[in-house]
Amino acid sequence: AAAPWARGLLAVAAGLCLCYVVLRVPLRLRDSLAGVTVFLSTLTPKFYFALTVTSSFISGLIFVFEWWHFRKYGTSFIEQVSVSHLRPLIGGVENSPPAPAALSAGEAETGRQNMPECKVWRNPLNLFRGAEYSRYMWVTGKEPLTYYDMNLSAQDHQNFFTCDTDTLRPSDTVMQKAWRERNPQARIKAAYQALELNNDCATAYVLLAEEEATTIVDAEKYFKQALKAGEMIYRKSQNCHSQSPQHEAQLRRDTNVLVYVKRRLAMCARKLGRIREAIKMMRDLMKEFPLLSMLNIHENLLEALLELQAYADVQAVLAKYDDISLPKSAAICYTAALLKARAVSERFSPETASKRGLSTAEINAVEAIHRAVEFNPHVPKYLLEMKSLVLPPEHILKRGDSEAVAYAFFHLQHWKRIEGALNLLHCTWEGTFRMIPYPLEKGHLFYPYPSCTETADRELLPTFHEVSVYPQKELPFFIHFTAGLCSFSAMLALLTHQFPELMVVFAKA
Repeated sequence: AAAPWARGLLAVAAGLCLCYVVLRVPLRLRDSLAGVTVFLSTLTPKFYFALTVTSSFISGLIFVFEWWHFRKYGTSFIEQVSVSHLRPLIGGVENSPPAPAALSAGEAETGRQNMPECKVWRNPLNLFRGAEYSRYMWVTGKEPLTYYDMNLSAQDHQNFFTCDTDTLRPSDTVMQKAWRERNPQARIKAAYQALELNNDCATAYVLLAEEEATTIVDAEKYFKQALKAGEMIYRKSQNCHSQSPQHEAQLRRDTNVLVYVKRRLAMCARKLGRIREAIKMMRDLMKEFPLLSMLNIHENLLEALLELQAYADVQAVLAKYDDISLPKSAAICYTAALLKARAVSERFSPETASKRGLSTAEINAVEAIHRAVEFNPHVPKYLLEMKSLVLPPEHILKRGDSEAVAYAFFHLQHWKRIEGALNLLHCTWEGTFRMIPYPLEKGHLFYPYPSCTETADRELLPTFHEVSVYPQKELPFFIHFTAGLCSFSAMLALLTHQFPELMVVFAKA
C-alpha cells in the first residue's frame, strides 16, 4: 500500500545493496586466496612430510580397526554406523518388504521349510566324554569341547533327565543339582551321593558312564546298570502316568532316560565291534519309540549298516527318511550320494567320460553328489583329506562346518572302502557351485544357505580348528577404501621424504 515513489526508492536501495555484495564477495575471496598462497609459501618440506605421515598413521589405524571388526562380526563398522545412525538422521528409510497375504496351511508349511535356520542339534554320534574326549585331552593337551558346546549339553541333560517331581525322591534331587554343576569331579561326586541314597538311580549311572568311565567297556557296564534301573522305574511310571500331570511329566522323563540308555548301549556295542547286535538294538528302539524320530537314531543305524556293508538295508532306511517332508542332514544326503556313486565309481574315468559322455547311472551319481554338496559344502574337503579332522562336537549345526566334521569323522572310512568313490567325488564336487544361482546365498535344490552358520560353528568347534566358511564373504567397501587411503598417504609421505622440494612445489601448485 506504499506510494509509488517509496516503492521505487526501496528498489534502488535494494539494487545498490546487491551491487555492493556482488562486488565485495570477489574481493574477499581474492583476499582469502592471497592469504592461503602466502601461508603455503611459508610451509617447509618437514610440514608436508609430517602431514602425510600423520594421515597415513591415522588411516592405517582405521584400516586395522575395520579389519578386526570385520573378522569378528562380519560387517564393516563404518558401514554399520552409517546405516544404523546416520541414515535415519538424513531421512533415509529402508525398504521393507510388503506384508504377505494370508497363506493356506500347505503354503505356510512350505514357507517354514524354506526359511533358513541356525538351529543347533544334538550330534547323533557324539562321543563319550570320559572314554574319548578326556583321553584326547590327556594325550594332546587340547580341550576338544568348547564351553558353549558343554553348556548346551548341560541344558539337554536338565531337559531330558529332570522333572518337577524330582523333589519327591532324594536321589533325583541330588542329580538335579549334579546336572547343573560345571566341575566334572563335582558331578561325579554327586552321582555317587545319589547312588548312596538310591542304588537304582538310573541317571546317576548315566552320568558315571559318560564322564567317569575311561574306556567303552567300563561305560557299557554303567549303562547296563542304568538300563536295569531305568526299565524298572519306567514300568512304574507307566502304571500311574494317568493319575496327574506330574505323573505324566515323570513318565516323559523316565522315557527319555530309557531311550538315551538304550541308544548309548547300542553305540557301545558298535564301538566294540558287535555290529549286528548294535543294529538290532537300534531297530528295536526305533520300533518301540517311533515318535522320537527327532533324536535321529536312524543316522546311527545308517552308519552301522555301512560298516556292515549292508547296502540294500541302507537304501531301505534312506527310502524312509530321505523324504521331501523330513529335514535333511549331511548323513542322509551324502549316504545317498555314496550309494549312487558305488554303482559307477569302480569303472569311472574322467578322461573316458569326457570323450563318450556320461551314462545315465553316472549322471544320477553326479547329481546326487551335487545335491549333497549344495546341502553341506564343507564335507568334501574332509572326505578328500584336503583339511584335517578334529573330534566332532556334542552339538552340530546342519549345513555347517560342525556337521561336516561330525559326518566325515565317522563316514570317511565308508567312502574309502568303495573303490573309486572318492575319485568320483574329487572330479565332480566343485561343479556344484556352477549350478547354484549367483550370488551364492541363493539356493538351487535347497533353501538359501544361512548366513549365520559361521558364528555358530566358531562357538561349537575348538579354537585350534580352522573353521570352514561358505560362502566366502567379500570385503566391505570401507576396508578397501581405508586400505587404499593408507597406502596412498604412505606413498605421499615416502615421496615427500625422498623429494621434498619437488613435492612442495607440487603441493603449492
